[in-house]
This record gives sequence, structure tokens and C-alpha cells, in this order.
Amino acid sequence: MSTPTPDSAATPGLASVRPAEAAGRLHAYTVIDVRTPGEYAAGHLPGAHNIPLDHLHTALPALKAAAARGDLLMVCASGGRSTTACEQLTAADVPATTLTGGTTAWAAEGHPVEREEGARTGWAMERQVRLAAGSLVVAGLALGTRHRRARWLSAAIGSGLIFSAVTDTCGMAAVLAKLPHNQPRPTDLEATLRALDR
Repeated sequence: MSTPTPDSAATPGLASVRPAEAAGRLHAYTVIDVRTPGEYAAGHLPGAHNIPLDHLHTALPALKAAAARGDLLMVCASGGRSTTACEQLTAADVPATTLTGGTTAWAAEGHPVEREEGARTGWAMERQVRLAAGSLVVAGLALGTRHRRARWLSAAIGSGLIFSAVTDTCGMAAVLAKLPHNQPRPTDLEATLRALDR
């Protein structure tokens, strides 16, 4: 899969902006946070709209309309998913900029972060991947004491983690992003798309 891991640096050739520069002109951007709804609820840039990366294709018409009115700033935890979003938008002739370092760098520099009161918050995707991978490795080793073939599960997960690091992709994150707790409620996504179409 080509979905980046829970985030890395921006790709050369794509437009990117550092947090200090973005903070100075945040009012000029339409900010799109491509993390899961739980990650978004835990803290996002002021005024950001949540469109998870795997729903970006659904949002293309609304994003084209928003880009026609001003600059799009794509945001995630530390830059990987927002870079992928910019690549996808560029391929669809929609100009977009990624926030270098994502919300992690933004908050570390002391810029304001909004949290939704009463909203469900969830674990960051990176944390979900670590839990799933660790659990599968332990399960493979535990089952391997009785059934030798079960050790292959641990080997497969370890190999997948190496592949993930080398290619800067993460199939496990792509699978976990599809779980119900990582999906936006249809009404939330529809409201976001309506807001962007205005």
C-alpha cells in the first residue's frame, strides 16, 4: 500500500510551509486536517476541517471549490499523510500546501490548538499501529510455544515493519484507518463538505 506511515517529512517538489510562517497567515488558508476523527478531536489547528485521508477522493469537488477561493493547507500529525494528500490533490489539478511537521511541530512551537468539547477522542494512528503490531508479535510468539507455525506471524509482522520503515509506507495504518472508530460519521463529513462548497 502507498499510504504513508503516521507521518514523515514533506516530499521535494511539493509546496510546504513551516508552522511559524503558516501561523502568520492562517486566516488566508482553508485548513484541511487529514487525520482520523479521533486524532482531529484530540487537537487541531484553529478553524481546520476534518477530511480523513481515505475520504479525500469523496471530497475532491468541495476541495476544488475551496481551492478556487484561496489556498489549501493540508495538515496531519507530522507531515506524511498531508504530503500524500497534496500528491493526490496535485494529480487532480488542485493546488495544496502541506504543513511541515504537522500538528506536532505546530503545538511544539506554542501555536494554539483547538479541541472539540465532548467529542470522542482516540489514539493517534502511530499508537494504534504500535499496539496492533506488538499484540500480533506477542500472539505469534505465545502461540508458537504450542504450534511452531504460529511463529511465522511474528516474523511476518517484523518483516512488515522493516518494509514500512524502508518504503515510508504502512499497510497496517491503511487497514486500521478503515475501522469504524477511525471513520467520520457521515453527517460530520457531509457538514464539512457543505462548508467547503460555500
